Amino acid sequence: MALAHLSPPLSLSLTRWTIFPPRLHRRLLRCYSKKKETSFTDRILDYIEGGPKLRKWYGAPDLLPKDGGVEAKEDDNAEDDEVRDAVLVTDGESEMGQMVILLLILRRARVKALVKDKRAATDAFGTYVESMTGDTNDKAFLTKALRGVHAVISASNDGFFSDIGRTKGVQHIVLLSQLAVYRGSSGLQAIMNSKAKNLAERDEENVIGSGIPYTIIRAGLLQNTPGGKQGFCFEEVTNGEEKISDWKEWFAIMLSKESS
Repeated sequence: MALAHLSPPLSLSLTRWTIFPPRLHRRLLRCYSKKKETSFTDRILDYIEGGPKLRKWYGAPDLLPKDGGVEAKEDDNAEDDEVRDAVLVTDGESEMGQMVILLLILRRARVKALVKDKRAATDAFGTYVESMTGDTNDKAFLTKALRGVHAVISASNDGFFSDIGRTKGVQHIVLLSQLAVYRGSSGLQAIMNSKAKNLAERDEENVIGSGIPYTIIRAGLLQNTPGGKQGFCFEEVTNGEEKISDWKEWFAIMLSKESS
C-alpha cells in the first residue's frame, strides 16, 4: 500500500508519498510495498521498539490517577526510570487517526490518543485505548499525556509539534504530512490552503530539527471525512482518489491479504 509506512494492513494507495528516514540518514527513500514483505506497521513498531521482539499483550492499559494532578517539579531520575511502552496518537478523531489506532490495537500495542470527545472514543475503542481530552498547550495536561509514551504518531498536521521541546523523553516521532498536497495546489485552492501549508511546513521543520529519531510520511490527497453525530463514523475512507464506501469490508480484505 502506498500509505507508505502505514501500509499493508491499511494499504491506502495514496497518489504520492515520500518517506524521510531517521535524521541520521541523509538519503531520500521512495518505498513501494511488495507481497510477502514485512508490513509497514511491523517495521515502524520494530524500529520504534529497537528491533523485532515479542510484544506483551497489555489488554486494558493502566489508567492514570483520577485526580490527574501533575507536580510542577518532577524528579529527573524518576523520569529517566519511567517505563515508556505506549504509543500516543494525536488527532485521534480524524479518519486517519482512528485507522492508525485500529492498526496499533491489532498489533497489541499500548495506545494513548488525544480526542475531543472522550466518551465517544471510549464507546469506539473501549479499554484498548486510553483516550485523553485537554489542551495540549497546558503543560500539566501534556505531561500527563506523554507519561509512559515512547513514540508519537501524528496522523495530520495538527500543530502538535509547534513546540517540539515539550516532547522530552519521546524516542520516535511518526508524522503523516500533507505538505506535498498543499505545495501542489494552485489558484484559489492554494489561498485556502495557505494556513494549513504553513502549519505543515512548521511541523516538518520542528520534527526534523528536534534531534529525536523521526519518520515523515508525505501523502497525496489524504482527506478527512466528517465524523457524524457520534464523532466516530467510518462511512467513507479516502484511498487516494478512490472512495471506499464500506471501510469495514475493505479493511478486512487488506488484513486477509497481509496475513496470506
